[in-house]
Amino acid sequence: MNIRKNLIRTGAALAAALALTPAALAAGPSYISQGLPAVWNAPVSRQIPAAVLTPAAETDWRLLLVNPWNELPEDYEVELATLANGLQVDARIYDDLSAMLTACREEGLSPIVCSAYRTEGKQRQLYTNKVARVRASGVPEEQVEAEAAKWVAPPGTSEHQTGLALDIVAASYQLLDEGQEDTAEQKWLMENSWKYGFILRYPSEKSAITGIGYEPWHYRYVGRAAAAEIHRTGVCLEEYLGRAVLPAAELTPAQNAEAPEGAASSESPLNA
Repeated sequence: MNIRKNLIRTGAALAAALALTPAALAAGPSYISQGLPAVWNAPVSRQIPAAVLTPAAETDWRLLLVNPWNELPEDYEVELATLANGLQVDARIYDDLSAMLTACREEGLSPIVCSAYRTEGKQRQLYTNKVARVRASGVPEEQVEAEAAKWVAPPGTSEHQTGLALDIVAASYQLLDEGQEDTAEQKWLMENSWKYGFILRYPSEKSAITGIGYEPWHYRYVGRAAAAEIHRTGVCLEEYLGRAVLPAAELTPAQNAEAPEGAASSESPLNA
C-alpha cells in the first residue's frame, strides 16, 4: 500500500512539472551576459555579473548600450527636444537636463552644453573628415580607418546618435581636454549629476572597460534610479549592465576634436 501511495505521489509531482508552460518557466529570474561578436575571438579583460539589474532593464530605453562593440539599432528612432542654443536631445530627458543645469547655475556656475544629438549623417561627416586627414598624414592605407576610429567614432557607434548623451563644458574653459575636470562646473556635475539621472560616462579608471579614454565632459542619461546605483557602487555603464566584456587590447582613445557644435574648437579630444 505504501509503495502504491509513493508511486501516486511521484506521478503527480512529475505531471505538475511537465505542466509548466514555457512562459511560466521563462518567468523566473534569468540573465545571460552578452559577450562580443565572434569576430573578436580574443581573451576578455573582465566580465561583471549584472547583479543590480531588474528584468525590465533589458528593454529600458534609458539603458541602451552604444559603444565600439554595440552599434545603434538600425530601427532606432528618437523624438527630439531643442535646447536654448539650438542643440537637441531626446525629449524624454529634457526635464531632468533642465533641472540639472538650473541647479548648477543656481550655485553661481555657468555650464554650457556644447554637443548633444547627432544624426548619422553628421557622425559620418565627422568620421569621413577624420579618415581623410589621417590618410593625408601618410598613415598606411590598411591602417587608415582603424586609426581614424581611435579619434572619431564610426557612424552607428556614437552615443551622441541616441540623443541621451551630451558634452558639457564651463563657460570659462571651453576646451575638451582633461583640464575640464578642474573647472568648478565639472566638479559640481561629477558630484551631483546622478541626482538628475546622468552619469559621467567615461571615467578615467574605467577606460579598459568602456573602450573610450577619459572624458570629463561627456554625460549620459540613464535615469535617476540607475544613476544613483552607478554612483553608489562606482561602476561604469558596461559593468552595471553586466556587459563589461572587451578584448584586452582594444582600447579606443578619447575622440579628437571636430569643431564642437557649441564650444570653442581645439585639438583636444572630442568624445565618440
